[in-house]
Amino acid sequence: MENRSKLTMSKVIERFSYGCGDFGCNIIYTAMSAFLLFYYTDYAGVSALAVGTIMMVSRFFDGISDVIMGVIVDRTRSKYGKARPWLLRMCIPFELSGILLFSVPTSWASAPKLVYVFITYNLVSTVIYTAINVPYSALNALMTQDPYERSVLSIFRNLLATAGTLTINTFTLPLVEYFGDNTSAWTKTFCVFGLLAVAAFLVNFFGTKERVRSVASESGNAEVVPFKVGIKALFRNKYWIMMTGMLALFFLMYSVNGGATVYYAKDILGDRNLVGTINGIFNVVQIAAMFFIAMLVKKYGKRNVFALGLVLDIIGMLVLNFSGGAISLIVISSVIRGVGNACGGATMWAMVSDTIDYGEWKTGVRTEGLVNSACSFGYKIGNGIGSALLGLILEVGGYVGEAAAQSASALASIKVCFVWIPVAVYLIGLVIMKFYHLDREFDGIIEDLKNRAKNRQEM
Repeated sequence: MENRSKLTMSKVIERFSYGCGDFGCNIIYTAMSAFLLFYYTDYAGVSALAVGTIMMVSRFFDGISDVIMGVIVDRTRSKYGKARPWLLRMCIPFELSGILLFSVPTSWASAPKLVYVFITYNLVSTVIYTAINVPYSALNALMTQDPYERSVLSIFRNLLATAGTLTINTFTLPLVEYFGDNTSAWTKTFCVFGLLAVAAFLVNFFGTKERVRSVASESGNAEVVPFKVGIKALFRNKYWIMMTGMLALFFLMYSVNGGATVYYAKDILGDRNLVGTINGIFNVVQIAAMFFIAMLVKKYGKRNVFALGLVLDIIGMLVLNFSGGAISLIVISSVIRGVGNACGGATMWAMVSDTIDYGEWKTGVRTEGLVNSACSFGYKIGNGIGSALLGLILEVGGYVGEAAAQSASALASIKVCFVWIPVAVYLIGLVIMKFYHLDREFDGIIEDLKNRAKNRQEM
């Protein structure tokens, strides 16, 4: 059972290798979030409304494919493990699908273009991205059962994910201009990024190792878990329900808050260029704080560090809300929120991994893939609802984009989206954490799982 505990390879190398997986994933994820709609409308000549409809409909397919991929991961048997084989199998398709995404045939008529967009968008988001991201998300729980190591792996995941985001945001438009600033320039740009993503996934595959197996696998009695059994086991796992609810709420909040940032800067603070100040300082502080979170986790546990992050996020939001546009207070707010978000980013996914061990202890069923894919389904639903909620609240508030000055109700709706919905989510998170006791139960659970495996081997 020693293989169930700690990382045995060079820790820095393996942690970095693990983080490279999210670097690779963010090559496409950030591109789709930040530049795809711009490419479709300004270069490929596709209707923004039509594309928005396609993206909304695709969320449904995407959520279903997550759960299917989770089941596939749980049923995978190979010499490389359950999750790592998919990193190797899908890295080349990941590159090719990303290139196809930014290769809309501009000479085609409108209807064939939309068909192409629908097919390639779903090929990427529903099939290829899911087939590599769900196994990657399950990998943390398969590498180690040591709670501190899981937290450190999550820190490296967030650091490298942020690096991937910064890479895309920094170099996409310069590369497009370098290659000629036309439609083919986008294709060439993502040929470059695709190769970078493949390299990241190969480092992820070769630099990590799966060590954790179920009690049944340890004793040589492993069986394929039926889908219904796996789903029933999920809903008997109270900590998984808590974390999935948290993820859904957080990604709903991220969608509403992120989309409202430019409105808050422009109409509340009076300068839309403050978006760069708010987000830039926030991101830099978040990255810097990540290097210190591991020490807090080791001393206080994941749950307490996560709760501390929620408190800091609330304070940061309130400081910004009552800043009156003062730059000094905006900076202070961004620093506080950056530290708070680092606490959450460093612990959230590690806490999800811990629920897998609790679920095995509680139900006898271990399903890394299904747990992570069901969480993914939850936060994608939250993200989709958040996108719709932002537009609805602004509409109800009477926001008018071309107006020289917004009405009082429109300004109130912006504050609701940017400040008060996040504060409400953070407060709900604190309530949920009041009932989350897995940190203090975890060592006993792991010891009991070891004893069960030992007893099975002796039978």
